[in-house]
Amino acid sequence: MNVFKLAASLMAIGLLTACVSAPPVYDYTAFKNASPASVVVLPPINNTPEVIAPYSVMSQLARPIAESGFYVFPVAVVDQTFKNNGLTVAEDIHAVPTTKLHEIFGADTALYVTITDYGTSYVVISSETRVTVSASLMDLKGNTVLWEGMATASSAETQNANSGGLVGMLVQAAVSQIFETVTDRGFDIAALTSNRLLSAESHNGLLYGPRSPKYGQPTPSESAK
Repeated sequence: MNVFKLAASLMAIGLLTACVSAPPVYDYTAFKNASPASVVVLPPINNTPEVIAPYSVMSQLARPIAESGFYVFPVAVVDQTFKNNGLTVAEDIHAVPTTKLHEIFGADTALYVTITDYGTSYVVISSETRVTVSASLMDLKGNTVLWEGMATASSAETQNANSGGLVGMLVQAAVSQIFETVTDRGFDIAALTSNRLLSAESHNGLLYGPRSPKYGQPTPSESAK
């Protein structure tokens, strides 16, 4: 009987482990066939009440793309180009035909970004700054989706467990909420989210681009298959 109980326990542990394992590796077939070299990052659509969210996230997107080996069009130049053409709203910019974007910038691809979570929240005994972003990489010549992803990062990931009881937890949460709001921790968390989402070194991030010494090599997530 004990053997059966042990077997059942091992099966339960196995199922739980499977539930928390990494998601399946992304299908990069279209990405590899297109073999893009350059990316123009469009202003993010902001689905949060935080006015600063698009500027914070936008300022953090170029670095992981460039470090993955792609040429990224300067964010300020892209933003000014849209303004010169009367486009100041992200939703309107995302609606521009891909062929038109290719004609204007000459880029191989465009990154479409949506922010669904941004800012610091206080919930009784805890406080955190969370940023959630989804993105898709479009082939501007073929009008096809080459890659899609979503990532979240939170300041709670680096917070230590409190050992001061309920009062200590309340005090820590209040202090954290004030500190993270005053220092605008969202910029740091947006950087972590962008790297987690786009870096070729992240699970299901971008592939290595032509400017990377690892170009053509499998990413860590592909190697883990």
